[in-house]
Amino acid sequence: MALKQHYLQNVKDKLVSEFDIKNVMLTPKLEKITISVGCGEGSKDAKLLQNIADTISMIAGQKAVITKAKKSVSGFKLREGMNVGVKVTLRGANMYNFLEKLISLSLPKVKDFKGLSRTGFDGRGNYSFGLSEQLIFPEVKYDNIVKIHGMNISITTSTDNDKMAFRLLELMGIPFAKGRANG
Repeated sequence: MALKQHYLQNVKDKLVSEFDIKNVMLTPKLEKITISVGCGEGSKDAKLLQNIADTISMIAGQKAVITKAKKSVSGFKLREGMNVGVKVTLRGANMYNFLEKLISLSLPKVKDFKGLSRTGFDGRGNYSFGLSEQLIFPEVKYDNIVKIHGMNISITTSTDNDKMAFRLLELMGIPFAKGRANG
């Protein structure tokens, strides 16, 4: 819970003063983190999909759900209702625990890591980025992996302003790449 305490004691006051926020209830904060993995072969190989679900559950500290296709796409030989991926949505304590683990343990393990891209904002204050393999997380054992896969991580904030969201994430400790500031 150290990251949440850091937000409450340091980050919140800095954001209020930097952006001249009149109502403290409008101070940007983290709402949720969504981790998702798409797996096209998952419809054919249930064992692979279950292994991915177990791995993501272990990483997130919360049970992941298997997602199904919403509609059929003949070009991909995909039928409505087929298993196509795995996702988990983290809120509250699990969200802060995951983010702290990501920042302090996992991202430093990425080879030639120079920071996360500053261009992952969607225009509504949310940030998304991808990781190329699950092995950077300390819980994952190489022997238990059926196939190496990446994952998408989306961080949803309470603000609709990318500049505020960027500053929030920067103050929370997310290592962004050096270069032009966002927004």
